[in-house]
Amino acid sequence: MDSKTLIDWSKREFHHLPWRKKRSLYGTLVSEIMLQQTTVSTVRGKFENFLKRFPTLESLASASEEEVCIEWKGLGYYRRARLLRAAAISLVKDCNGEFPNHVSELKKLSGIGDYTASALVAIGMDQAELAIDANIERVIARVFLLGEEKGPKLHKKVRELFINQELLSDGVSARDFNEALMDLGRVYCQARRAECLQCPLSQICGARMSGEPLAFPRESDNKMKNEKLSATLVRVLTLNSRGEVYGVRRGEGEWLAGQIELPTYVLSTNDEKFNRYPKWEGKLPSELWRLKSTITKYSFDNIVVRLETDAREFEAWPIDAKQVNFSSVTLKILRKLTLV
Repeated sequence: MDSKTLIDWSKREFHHLPWRKKRSLYGTLVSEIMLQQTTVSTVRGKFENFLKRFPTLESLASASEEEVCIEWKGLGYYRRARLLRAAAISLVKDCNGEFPNHVSELKKLSGIGDYTASALVAIGMDQAELAIDANIERVIARVFLLGEEKGPKLHKKVRELFINQELLSDGVSARDFNEALMDLGRVYCQARRAECLQCPLSQICGARMSGEPLAFPRESDNKMKNEKLSATLVRVLTLNSRGEVYGVRRGEGEWLAGQIELPTYVLSTNDEKFNRYPKWEGKLPSELWRLKSTITKYSFDNIVVRLETDAREFEAWPIDAKQVNFSSVTLKILRKLTLV
């Protein structure tokens, strides 16, 4: 696979990304975990501040989960913050702060899975490896006109092409190649839009030549995954006489584990199996504000109401965004109502 044109394009357009300007294995670990399920533009606004707060592997390993999650605010999917902290602890405790240089050894560490291990080797260490994310998988499926359905079979086929040396040519930087494929999938070769006229691989792309680039990779026949699930939630704001807000710390196994949410109830939903929150009973108080939010495959319409009663069944929290790990929705509510 001739990758020079692709890599030249990538370097020209995206050399300025902060995790590429000043590289370190620690920086690669942080950026790659941040970039999973989060846009580049969002990560750009958080990466450097996160490294200022936790400049070394050791500083991250010694931080509390609460401190790390507070600094993670705005990136979502907080499980990744806990995995990042777990990886730092494992690297410091088990590896003397040194990164193993093999995927198999990295995967033995807490917080590091298949993708992160491959990214550390390919991008962090610039060794021959392919960090297969959704972007790389999609680009390779289109270029090689792969007929496998999205999922394990397609992943296996892409891995086979790499092992058989049909992707990474001798003398080509694995780091540059991986990043260029990711950039292409993010910019021109998206899931629902293919800008083939702009693509640096258009001349060799099988999907473009087929005339149906969006038909690749093949979608699963399971349509349930595309079902739009929604709910209307009631978020209850109650303050005590000290100006503290009542909230619920979500436990392990719950959404937003470790974060503080306003007491939340389900007013209505189109998912009869949805049981993350209790049902709202009785008359609804006057609405203070309404906002939209999403978690995984659910979209929520959040109705904010205020109750003046002393909600003693809930814990009271000082309204301090730097000290209390409020959920993003809770923070938005507190800020909108000028409480933070």
